Amino acid sequence: MIPTIDIHELNERIQRESAFIDLIRMELGKSIVGQKNMVDRLLIALFANGHLLLEGVPGLAKTLAIKSLAAAIDAKFSRIQFTPDLLPADLIGTMIYSPKSEQFNVKKGPVFSNFILADEINRSPAKVQSALLEAMQERQVTIGETTYKLEEPFLVMATQNPIEQEGTYPLPEAQVDRFMMKVLVTYPEKEEEKLIIRQNLAPQYPLPNKVATIEQIMHARKLVYDIYLDEKIENYITDIVFASRFPARFGLIKYKDMINYGASPRAGINMALAAKAYALLNHRGYVLPEDIRAIAADVMRHRIGLSYEAEAENITTDQIIIDILNAVQVP
Repeated sequence: MIPTIDIHELNERIQRESAFIDLIRMELGKSIVGQKNMVDRLLIALFANGHLLLEGVPGLAKTLAIKSLAAAIDAKFSRIQFTPDLLPADLIGTMIYSPKSEQFNVKKGPVFSNFILADEINRSPAKVQSALLEAMQERQVTIGETTYKLEEPFLVMATQNPIEQEGTYPLPEAQVDRFMMKVLVTYPEKEEEKLIIRQNLAPQYPLPNKVATIEQIMHARKLVYDIYLDEKIENYITDIVFASRFPARFGLIKYKDMINYGASPRAGINMALAAKAYALLNHRGYVLPEDIRAIAADVMRHRIGLSYEAEAENITTDQIIIDILNAVQVP
C-alpha cells in the first residue's frame, strides 16, 4: 500500500528548509551579472547530485560562477585547464618514489576537490576525458592499487568552446550522457553588459561571502528525493523521452529519418531529478509540468543524435525538443 502524502505539510517543510538557497543566489548575484539560467542550472546539478556541461564563448562568467559557488559554501575548488598534452596522472594524481623512506607515496591530483572546473574538456585526448568521467560516475579514483573515495559534494562543471573545433577531441556520446545537463550560455543583455564593465572597473570587485555550509547542501540533496512526483508527471517524462526515440508515434513523422538515436534511460532519470531540484529552488514540495518543460531542453539536447538529413536541413536538437514538448500531451 502506497503511503499517503500530506502535500500541504510537505510544502511547508520544503519552504522552511530550502530558505538558505535564496542566500546562495543573492551571494552569486553579487559577482555574476545576468546569467540567471546558468546559475540556476548549476544549483540544480548541485542539489540533484549531477554534473554540468556548459557550451559558450569565452568570457561569459562560467569560471566565475562555479568559483563563486564554492566560496559561498566554503568548499574546495579546483580548476583544470584541459590541453592536448594533459595526462590522466595530472588529473587524478600518481605514485611518487621517496628515496628517504624508500617507498612510493601517493600524490593526489586536483580532482580531489568538491567543485571541479574542467575548462575546455574537448581539448584533451580520450584517455584524460575518461579518467575524469570515471571519477564523475563512480565517485572514486584508483591510484596504484588503492581506491580513494571522493569527498561529497562532488560536482564537475565542464566547458566547451563552440567556436574553435580545430585540434579538439569531441566527447563520445556515452561520455556526454554522463552529464546531467548541457547548458548553452548566451551573451548578456545591454544593461547587464554595462553593469559588468562598471563592476570590473570598480576599485574592488564584489566577492561572495560564505552563507551556507556543506551540511546544508547534503541535507538539500535529501530534500530533493522527498519532493512529490505524481505518476501523471512520470508518464509525461517517459512520453517526452519516447518521443525522441519514436517521433512518428507522437505525430512527428518529419523527424523519423532525422534522429539517429533518441534520449537514453538516463535522460528520464535526470529529468525527474532535475525537475525535483527545480521545484526545490522555487521552494515547492511537488513537481509541476512547467518544471519539466523548463529543464527538458538542458537534459535532452546532448542525448539526441541527428542524422545527415537533419544537418543538411539545419535542424537542431533544440528545435526537435520544442516540437516534442508541443506534441506530447501535458497532464
